[in-house]
Amino acid sequence: KISSAIVSDLYLEDILKLIVTLTANVMKAKVCNVWLIDEKKQEFNIKATQSMHQEYLNKRTIKLNEGIVGLVAKEKKPKIIFDVLKEKRYKAKKLARKEGLVSMASIPMMVKDKIIGVLNVYTNRPYEFTKAEISLLSTIANQAAVAIEKTELIVRTKIIQEELDTRKKTERAKGILMEEKNINESEAFSLIRKSSMDKRISMKEIAEAIILSYEIRKIK
Repeated sequence: KISSAIVSDLYLEDILKLIVTLTANVMKAKVCNVWLIDEKKQEFNIKATQSMHQEYLNKRTIKLNEGIVGLVAKEKKPKIIFDVLKEKRYKAKKLARKEGLVSMASIPMMVKDKIIGVLNVYTNRPYEFTKAEISLLSTIANQAAVAIEKTELIVRTKIIQEELDTRKKTERAKGILMEEKNINESEAFSLIRKSSMDKRISMKEIAEAIILSYEIRKIK
């Protein structure tokens, strides 16, 4: 199913939820969660989890060099912990006690050699993850990373296309205003922007309205 998500048009939130749910089911885990890197803020944000309270998702961040997640991202290799309560680098001990979390597998999510996040799997009892299980989790994590990269690329492409479309329509609307009102480019742009602010709609919508009105007048 994760492989299918790579070639689908699912949104990032849907893909992440699919990843944590399927991984938890396959591993019979108490909890599975995904942390993704925010390169601008230089931190990790928790983006998806299952079988945990919603409060766990609220404003959960970790600095790039902090905790198990930071270590896994830095070393780019899995980290297995038999008991999180006895692990010095593990930060969320209070939460672990509350949720009954014991053993942990923390797996880097990578595309080629680029780390984009970390996949964590927890059990509710002491557990030794086998080499086969770690290999499976690494495969899942890397497939997930590809799906996430693809989704983010689609989003970025759509944003760029939207910006180009807005710019193109704004330029045409400016030309119409310059011709009809005998004003310069700066004045035409100011009119569009002011109308956008006054009506509380986007400049693209204002530009489209100007163009539509112009086309209707041409027909008449």
